[in-house]
Amino acid sequence: MTTDRDALAGEFVQFAIDAGVLRFGDFKTKAGRQSPYFFNAGLFDDGAKLARLAQFYARAIAQSGLEFDVIFGPAYKGIPLGAGVAMELARLGLVKPFAYNRKEAKDHGEGGTLVGAPLRGRVLIVDDVISAGTAVRESIALIKAAGATPHAVAIALDRQEKATENGADVPWSAVQYVRDKLGLQVVSIASLAQLLQHLGQSDNFLPHFEAVSAYRARYGVD
Repeated sequence: MTTDRDALAGEFVQFAIDAGVLRFGDFKTKAGRQSPYFFNAGLFDDGAKLARLAQFYARAIAQSGLEFDVIFGPAYKGIPLGAGVAMELARLGLVKPFAYNRKEAKDHGEGGTLVGAPLRGRVLIVDDVISAGTAVRESIALIKAAGATPHAVAIALDRQEKATENGADVPWSAVQYVRDKLGLQVVSIASLAQLLQHLGQSDNFLPHFEAVSAYRARYGVD
């Protein structure tokens, strides 16, 4: 039975394919693996794509029932994502403060590295993907230093594949690390399993379905 979350994920996967953000072929990942697919959120590169992407985030967050107080967009990709998500959540009637950080501290004006609303209460971090958890740990440090609580992360795609440490595969994914080791909830618009579910529904995607299935069999986690 298709759930609302699966329907949203399938809609998002097709959107990412149509936008050229989700591509199939032979790609090398940061971990050095040869992947049959590549997801590059940087290619949501015009106003229409960004607006629709933010709508998907907002719908996924609303569907999850997640409770939070502030949205935080980590520099650099998280800044437009967080701003867009804040606007789309407001359209759904969920108005939340938004903040982001600078990579370099400002030494004039108001100074500091944080911009926007004060970080207070439970903070939702908005980013594109979680590759190794490094960026999330940096955001956690900033949020804690401001006296707030790192609470959750919203991402576009959960790759559901084994992370690497010191060049070796480990039996957990980066998302599982953030959830289980760092204690944050994770909301994703789509997962690799849902991507495969969408590919398996069309004969046109059959070669990609088989290649991605083989990749998941080798590197995937539950």
